[in-house]
Amino acid sequence: MEHTAAAARSSESPRKAWGNTWWAWLLALLLSIGPRLLHAVEYRPLPPAPPVGLSNDWLIYDAAGNKLVLYLPGYHPPARAYYQWVAVRPNQPFRISFAARQDLALFVDNQLIFRAESAGNYTLDLTQLLPKPISYGQHLLCVWHPAAAPDYVSFSSALPAEAKTSSFATANWWKPQLRASVHQGENVFLCFLILIGLMYGAIRTVYRPGFARIYELWSNVPGEQNFLTRPTITWLNVLLILLFSLSFGLLIVAIHTNVQNIVILKQLFSVSESGLVVRVILYAVLVSVFVFAKAVYIALMGYIFDLSSLVLVQYREFVRSLLFMGLFLPIVMLLYLVLNQSWPEGVLWVSNGVVSTMLLATVFRVGRTLNRRMSLLNLHLFSYLCATEIIPLTVLLKLLVITY
Repeated sequence: MEHTAAAARSSESPRKAWGNTWWAWLLALLLSIGPRLLHAVEYRPLPPAPPVGLSNDWLIYDAAGNKLVLYLPGYHPPARAYYQWVAVRPNQPFRISFAARQDLALFVDNQLIFRAESAGNYTLDLTQLLPKPISYGQHLLCVWHPAAAPDYVSFSSALPAEAKTSSFATANWWKPQLRASVHQGENVFLCFLILIGLMYGAIRTVYRPGFARIYELWSNVPGEQNFLTRPTITWLNVLLILLFSLSFGLLIVAIHTNVQNIVILKQLFSVSESGLVVRVILYAVLVSVFVFAKAVYIALMGYIFDLSSLVLVQYREFVRSLLFMGLFLPIVMLLYLVLNQSWPEGVLWVSNGVVSTMLLATVFRVGRTLNRRMSLLNLHLFSYLCATEIIPLTVLLKLLVITY
């Protein structure tokens, strides 16, 4: 029995020794690979991708913290200086395109590299403007204007000239440019244009004799005298004046919105289609108020110049000329909608030219009518015509045409 027990104990000791050795080897293995496992499961963010061209994120200077912070539209007030980190690489052009007001300045690392001599669209290569020898790597680009907030939204990376001819660039660069030039208010303008056409048709159907009498501008003298002796404030004339005001207001809003989309006024505000409707109605109200208020103004000037006998004739000719010229405004607006995408700058000049011609023709017609009753060689009558027609014409041309 004792011999059997001793043999059993002697056989268990190698097993215990092997077991202890196995645990020791396992512990040593865990200790050796443990740090690597911990390192493998540790989370580390990926390094940021190197910047290519311009991004849509801009920085502004925080004076309180003496640092640059991300600019958030609607949260931060507009600033006159916007910053962005850009990367300049060897043998690679860095072209940017943007819309600029006059005196817009570009700085790189606080050094002036460009100043806009006039308002317009520009395309620049920063590598050609940086001081030589060029220090490649990260640079701080600053866009600054001394009097207003720069149009930082218009800044974008421009493709190299050789890339624009490739099929890839044609598919990915040219099409967005065409899409961006689509006028945002075309649907609103088209609806107003259809409404104006329907209203003209309805008025012509209901008031056929009066409608024909008003729009026979180049009729014989008895016909003109017949119109100039009739009452001015009639339902037909009031409706036509309101319709003319709507047409004129529509064209003015289209011209001004076109300028904001094409040139340099995009940074002031972005006009939605609902905003366009309100602006068209507001301009129409202002035009109608101007037409009706001119009767009071002419009466006041006639009393001052002692020419009250000409007031009614002058105002009737003024209204008749405006209504006749206003008949062509829907045609101009239709031309605007057709040519706005393919020839935006040209249609802008045409629209402004039509507005100028209409105002000048109205003054010419009024002067011609007054000259038949009293010679304009009379300095007194000429001074009255300047006060009632030429000076208001100059103000309107400045507000509606020359400014834009």
